[in-house]
Amino acid sequence: MTAPAPAPAPTAAEPLGAPVPVLSLSPVVLSVPGRPVDLQVRVSAPLTGTGLPVILLSHGHGPSNNLSSLNGYAPLANFWAAHGFVVVQPTHLTSRTLAHLVADAPGAPDFWRSRAEDMTHVLDRLEAIENAVPQLAGRIDPTKVALAGHSLGGFTAALLLGAGLTDPDTGNPVHLREPRIKAGVLLAPPGRGGDVFNGPMAEHWPVIGAVDFSTMTAPTLVVTGDKDDPRHFTDMGPDWHADPYTLAPGPKALLTLFGAEHGLGGIAGYDAAETTDEDPGRVAALAQLTAAYLRTRLHPADNAWQTACEALTTGPGPAGRVESK
Repeated sequence: MTAPAPAPAPTAAEPLGAPVPVLSLSPVVLSVPGRPVDLQVRVSAPLTGTGLPVILLSHGHGPSNNLSSLNGYAPLANFWAAHGFVVVQPTHLTSRTLAHLVADAPGAPDFWRSRAEDMTHVLDRLEAIENAVPQLAGRIDPTKVALAGHSLGGFTAALLLGAGLTDPDTGNPVHLREPRIKAGVLLAPPGRGGDVFNGPMAEHWPVIGAVDFSTMTAPTLVVTGDKDDPRHFTDMGPDWHADPYTLAPGPKALLTLFGAEHGLGGIAGYDAAETTDEDPGRVAALAQLTAAYLRTRLHPADNAWQTACEALTTGPGPAGRVESK
């Protein structure tokens, strides 16, 4: 597909520009040989603009039936799309909406390899996805692709951004780096394994503790909450979620949101009862900061990230703090 010229960058005073109406289509269905069910995705895009960058969004594994699917994460997907990104959300095989269909499928219950492969399939079929959405054909820039993931989605994103993994079943090293992905955002991701991987759920999810972040070289923003207690996996405290920043090489940035728990204010869905720290202001700040980070990473001459950090993490009442390496 031919990449059209990008729209002019917004001014420093408006690092993301004014929001535009969003079109959203689901499901876009991709048939994948060997996958027990078709891969379904939701596509959200701005109604206007060309040369649009893409964000692939990997859902987590929460208690709700539908938030962990293409129907979740509307507070982020809608904001990102309204500010110039095409957001593609697959329903991974870990989704509760598919549990009755895939419980006995190879790779169950964590489907860690399949989750990463879903994103590769999306990129392989990006032109078909673009053409399936009315008014979107010819408006995507396929050279500007980013990836975001929350919780278990952060684990998936880390693998695609370059983190290695020792397969718990075989002991073999696995590398699933996807070079078409230029930058990423890990939202409340899992941290290291080893001796600190000692919580009651650790033995049920050994693959979570099998990741090596030292090879995760892609530019990445790691977002954590300073009240996000991962005691079901570790007694290390909230700092465990910062491991993909701490243990990976640069360039990396770490955004620590003040007062945030694992839901980061409610990113998985509007008014989700499972959100323990509901805070629309926190979600709004997070949406702005993540969009600004990815915009600057995909368009290095754009100063949206610096402007957003100055506006939201400095002065009175900051949303959080940022550090980088």
